This record gives sequence, structure tokens and C-alpha cells, in this order.
Amino acid sequence: MTTVRAPAWKWEWNLNTVVILVGFVGAIMTWGASWERLNSNQGSHANALDRLDKRIAAAEASLRQLDNHELRLAAGEKQAAEAAMSMRAVENTLNSLSSDMRLVREILQRLEDSGRQGTQLQR
Repeated sequence: MTTVRAPAWKWEWNLNTVVILVGFVGAIMTWGASWERLNSNQGSHANALDRLDKRIAAAEASLRQLDNHELRLAAGEKQAAEAAMSMRAVENTLNSLSSDMRLVREILQRLEDSGRQGTQLQR
């Protein structure tokens, strides 16, 4: 009988095997580099976020001051309008008093004139 021999193991590098192994090694290296880059940039991004938070807080504070100034201006304008209305009322009152004074002066002048004429008639 003939005996069948087991095939002898040959240590050979097939081109497909080499390409696949290089691809795996490259993928692992790329993943590691990406992970390292992600972790190293987290600190700088955290600092940028902190700076943005501070800038937004400052902007909100100045916006609140602007709102306060806007309210004060509105109140000042309202007071100025009320003062103008009061001044118009005082002016109207003075005008009516002035016309009343003229009327009283005319009446007094008439009375004085009639009194003078009466005293001249008695003499």
C-alpha cells in the first residue's frame, strides 16, 4: 500500500495576507492616532467653551444694563411729558387769570370813571 504523506508546512507569504495584515495594522494605528487627537483637543475645547461662557455672561450683564437704561429713559420721557402737560395747564390757568385780571381792571376803571363823574356832578 501506498502511504499518503501529510503536506509539509511551508512558511510562505501570500500577497493577500500581507495586504490584509498591513491594513489591520494601519487601521489600528489610525484609530489610536484619532483617539489621542480627540483626547488632546478636549482640553482646548473645554477652555474655549469656558471663554464663550464668560463672554456670554458679560454680554447678558451689559444687556441687562441696557434694559435698565431703557426703562429709565422711558420713565424720564414719561415724566417729561407729564411735566409738559402740567406746564400747559399752568399756562392755561395763567392765561385765564390774565384775562380775568383785565376784566377786573376794566370794571374797576369803569367804576372809577363813574365815581369821578358822580363827584364832578355833585360839585
